[in-house]
Amino acid sequence: MTSLSERIRQLNDAFRCSLHGGQVVLTQGVLSLPAEGQSALLEGVRRFNSFNADNNLYNEHDFGNLKHAGVTYFWKIDYYDQDLQFGSPDAADPNVTKRVMTLMRADEY
Repeated sequence: MTSLSERIRQLNDAFRCSLHGGQVVLTQGVLSLPAEGQSALLEGVRRFNSFNADNNLYNEHDFGNLKHAGVTYFWKIDYYDQDLQFGSPDAADPNVTKRVMTLMRADEY
């Protein structure tokens, strides 16, 4: 039997690795990079696998950080209802949840 956090983690990993099945938001700090830098960051997010007690408190793989050109960036997955108006009633159910991943410079947090 799959636990709630396992199901959320599976959905988060699928979204993060494919960048499909949700929405990706890039902050101004990321958008100010050249296209190659933006692509490198997104590829870093897709390949991210450094989950630990500091960044994976609930074991849902919903947050991470990485460096690019000496600058630290954060990514965070949040769960909304399908209309992006409220929080999701059940983050483990993709039928009622829209995942939104924000990628930002650490100093934008």
